[in-house]
Amino acid sequence: MMIDFRIRAAEVLKIEAEAVAQLHQYLDDDFNQACQLIFDSKGKTIVTGMGKSGHIGNKIAATLASTGTPAFFVHPGEASHGDLGMLSGDDVVIAISNSGETAEVLTIIPVIKRLGIKLIAMTSNAKSTLAKLADAHLCVKVEQEACPLGLAPTASTTATLAMGDALAVALLDARGFSADDFALSHPGGSLGRKLLLRLEDIMHTGEQVPVVPQAATIKDALLEISKKGLGMTAVVNANGILVGIFTDGDLRRILDQRFDIHSNTIDEVMTSHCITAKPEMLAAEALQIMQQKKINGMIIVNAAAHPIGAMNMHDLLRAGVL
Repeated sequence: MMIDFRIRAAEVLKIEAEAVAQLHQYLDDDFNQACQLIFDSKGKTIVTGMGKSGHIGNKIAATLASTGTPAFFVHPGEASHGDLGMLSGDDVVIAISNSGETAEVLTIIPVIKRLGIKLIAMTSNAKSTLAKLADAHLCVKVEQEACPLGLAPTASTTATLAMGDALAVALLDARGFSADDFALSHPGGSLGRKLLLRLEDIMHTGEQVPVVPQAATIKDALLEISKKGLGMTAVVNANGILVGIFTDGDLRRILDQRFDIHSNTIDEVMTSHCITAKPEMLAAEALQIMQQKKINGMIIVNAAAHPIGAMNMHDLLRAGVL
């Protein structure tokens, strides 16, 4: 018998979307208080929770940490056996429990209170033990789970995750957290490379830069292009100032013209007023320019217009920018 799995899947997505949509009603004074507690904290934000709440808590802690709020996750079971030593009085704890009665979480609350640590609870029950003990309570109540048995945490965990994102982004905005700040905490990712990597980090320099004088023959330029392998060469005047560029594309364009590569000079066929870049330019910005101008490479110049580097699309690809 063929089963159309899409029917149940559509119901799940509808239920979970509605659960998230209903969260706006819980953005009350307690939400503001929770944000303020974290914003004013001189310590870290510690997230804790058991089972599925723990998995969600791990992600919330990671999101906070990557958006300007130092945070980490502590398993409540491990916390009872030594990990509470990670906490200090300047910290804030976010405790997640759908019921608000999770034994492993409640066990560590007295110690948290004794240390003077502020407590934020995320539960679906404002009258629960955990909610009553908290300095601020974030309600994540949902009308129903997406699980037809009403047993597996589905809509409730989605709602909790969304509330955690709301908390993290509200704090990000309040801190004035920028794209550069984000990149500094993600240097190994593709986003970090796009926000941090500059042309000076990837360009070819020194003897690797293809350069010929403007009095050189076309043949000399072709030999330089072949030797350096970047599909182009810079053309400079007697003072070493860039006056043009000659590329593989330029070569194709002159093939049907009457030029003698042994006698005609490169300044007769080069592209003058070529597009250049500075070494401090972001590689992602250079990529955008190259795509807009439909060029495959760029010469990097200094303030005196001397060629000091070169790069092409292959360099951007290797660097993970493309």
